[in-house]
Amino acid sequence: MKFTTLVSATALAVASTAFVGAAQARDQVQVAGSSTVLPYASIVAEAFGENTDFPTPVVESGGSSAGLKRFCEGVGENTIDIANASRKIREKEIKACAEAGVKDIIEVRIGYDGIVFASQKTGPAFNAFQPADIFNALGAKVLKDGELVDNPYNNWAEFNADLPDVGIAAFIPGTKHGTREVFEEKVLAVGCEATGTLQAMIDSGMSEDDAEDACIDVRADGKSTDIDGDYTETLARIESNPNGIGVFGLAFYENNTDKLKVATMGDVAPSTETISSGEYPVSRPLFFYVKKAHIGVIPGLKEYAQFFIADEIAGPSSPLAQYGLVADPELAATQAAVAAEETMK
Repeated sequence: MKFTTLVSATALAVASTAFVGAAQARDQVQVAGSSTVLPYASIVAEAFGENTDFPTPVVESGGSSAGLKRFCEGVGENTIDIANASRKIREKEIKACAEAGVKDIIEVRIGYDGIVFASQKTGPAFNAFQPADIFNALGAKVLKDGELVDNPYNNWAEFNADLPDVGIAAFIPGTKHGTREVFEEKVLAVGCEATGTLQAMIDSGMSEDDAEDACIDVRADGKSTDIDGDYTETLARIESNPNGIGVFGLAFYENNTDKLKVATMGDVAPSTETISSGEYPVSRPLFFYVKKAHIGVIPGLKEYAQFFIADEIAGPSSPLAQYGLVADPELAATQAAVAAEETMK
């Protein structure tokens, strides 16, 4: 995909001067992590290679947790420079980084994305969900007839007559993906509380913390399948199962509308407008993390970070916005922080 003609001289000036590293053993920026951030990072990497004198960065997927684990392996040419993440880095990851010598980390928020629930375009009428529906379909324990029970539901219509009377088959992000954490917090946990299950767990003698953990436990009887790969794997599962429901990022769905249809969540349709306004309930910020110790050693690292968040690349009318990224209203503050190489406190 070519963006040479879309990138202005202002954006190009950000990456016009190469660093000459003191220990320059490799000349390509190396990136790994979130499958949600992957398509954005791939677009930027290609544009960066085409519009600067630096080599095109190498961008790999693998999930937020896997990318941050690699990021925290240490400092040096054999470690990656950037970790993409669809969630904030965790305290335990910051600690692991520090123990391995990665003590100065620059956090870069690139914008926002929404998590959507999509199914086969010609499949059953999965048009509208509430968090309670997803929880009742996938929770390990649910409240039925006033009793806490192992999830007994086989069909969607068993707990909501407005949903199709077809078997439950859900394909959700695996635990190494940042998307899973958002799915747990903003869908399963919310649905657990909405159905009264959270309170029933507490009333049964569970501590509040244990009940909250139990709320995000997913049934293990085959009705729900963790997807450890990227969204293309989820799409393949949906294509082979006409009753399947998959969890995707908004941008991936918008680039596959010929194959998928999307459901509302909480009566709100996912879109860049409803995500930027905060109306759509299942949205999250997207990040990448830069190893400050590699700036000035790996050619083009800081320039790539600045290029990524330039207005012409990540602003409201940018190529990334056209692809589905919801622009960050505080992008200017992020630009200033990256320019100053401000690290996390």
